[in-house]
Amino acid sequence: MNSYEPKRNFNKPADFARRQLWHVDCLCTCGEAGWRRLPAAGSLRKGNKEMNEDEVSAMRDEGRHSSRSTMVALLGALVVLAVANGYLFWRMHRLETGTSQWRAATSEQISALRETVSANDSTHFKNMEALQAELAEARHDATVTVGHAKTEALKHADQLAQQLADEQQHVASELTEVKQSATTANTKLADVTNDVAATKTDVAATKSELQNTVADLKRVRGDMGVLSDRIATNGTELAALKSLGERNYFEFNIAKSKLPQKVADVNVGVKKTDPKRKRFTIELQADDKTFEKRDRSINEPVQFYVSKSRQPYEIVVNEVTKDHIVGYLATPKVEMARR
Repeated sequence: MNSYEPKRNFNKPADFARRQLWHVDCLCTCGEAGWRRLPAAGSLRKGNKEMNEDEVSAMRDEGRHSSRSTMVALLGALVVLAVANGYLFWRMHRLETGTSQWRAATSEQISALRETVSANDSTHFKNMEALQAELAEARHDATVTVGHAKTEALKHADQLAQQLADEQQHVASELTEVKQSATTANTKLADVTNDVAATKTDVAATKSELQNTVADLKRVRGDMGVLSDRIATNGTELAALKSLGERNYFEFNIAKSKLPQKVADVNVGVKKTDPKRKRFTIELQADDKTFEKRDRSINEPVQFYVSKSRQPYEIVVNEVTKDHIVGYLATPKVEMARR
């Protein structure tokens, strides 16, 4: 017998009913394991009242449904994480493909530039050979010719020599520019490779940080008795919940005033705050109805239902100051009207 089972005299009808309520609570809390610990239908007939076989079957079905709902929620979270991982790997693949294409294009440009320089070098060398031949011929004519002809020939030879020096300087300058361009291209290629490695490291670090943050989030039972998905107590945890994409999250920063502030499709008004005890009272307006949530504490899911959703809305206040609250509203991703 569970140590928390109330010790009563079960010969009385009232104590018998309390025992059955305790078994139902055990079923809701423990799921399938609690259902297995429930006594058989025949052993429930004690005292002056007997439980119906259908009621026992209903309690067992409720336990199975609770366990299956928990498994479905866990599977859903795993699917979302798998999709997020697939998306990150796809982005990495695109980045690597783009880098490979850029590297190939850069290599082609360098090859084309080298071919152009080689063609220019060949042309310049041919021009230099022609100039050297012309210079030799001019010098020969200058030796043979006397007087004015010799002077004119020597002047022409000097001009050709200057042109040759200019051509050589021009070729050397172009070669220097080509070397500098090749060095710059190699430097950019190395930078891109380093960026790819850094991006991979950042993606891995972000993935690890997200997994650690999600693992640290707590599940808390709200004021309506419904177990909340996960509760964020700061901006980092709220960002992790948003990245999971399981619910819609709307942050708010509300000060006490005569008019409520609209958050998503709910109007929220601050009625009272107690910074020392970290408690607050708010007024909510939804579905043309107004109701209060009195004396709630920070990081406690304040739950309420709206007509268009079967799952409850949740308001979590993370900070309470004088006449001021800060927190967020969580709403279901898929909204189905309540019957």
